[in-house]
Amino acid sequence: MAETVTIARPYAEAVFSLAREKGALAQWSDRLETLSAFAGNAEVSAVIDNPNVRQEQLVELFSSACGKADGGLSNRLKLLAQNDRLTVLPEIAGLYETMKRAEEGTRDGQIISAFAMSDAQVREVTPELEKHFKCKLNLSVTVDETLIGGIVVTVGDQTLDASVRGKLAAMAVALKN
Repeated sequence: MAETVTIARPYAEAVFSLAREKGALAQWSDRLETLSAFAGNAEVSAVIDNPNVRQEQLVELFSSACGKADGGLSNRLKLLAQNDRLTVLPEIAGLYETMKRAEEGTRDGQIISAFAMSDAQVREVTPELEKHFKCKLNLSVTVDETLIGGIVVTVGDQTLDASVRGKLAAMAVALKN
């Protein structure tokens, strides 16, 4: 895993630099998402690994997956094909998204809730969480019934524990001391 990320990083940085320069972060995000899904397809992976398929054919195949390919996309695909790196497109897309969110000041966060949360409930708590973490958040929710009640929010290496289980654990430590 670490090896593919190391291989993918320079490609992701180059694409990000081009996209930022052209003011097309969202457009490249969509392209990379499409290419990532395409490269992850088992049948496409077999074609990539087939030694009888020429690089030009691979570039044409991947270009067609995105619809109309401009020069920037075609050049990147040619470079990836020449270096046998088409299989790392999912990692390139993931790294690109991380750079894009950092540029936009957005971070991914995880809400762990004792009960399922509706989209409206997530929207309701998001502004307070964004104030607490001092950034714009892209939140996902999972359920952990062992929390008893409340939520635990993790953003990067920061955690906000507002669960009943967390409060009980804090009380137990206070009583022991």
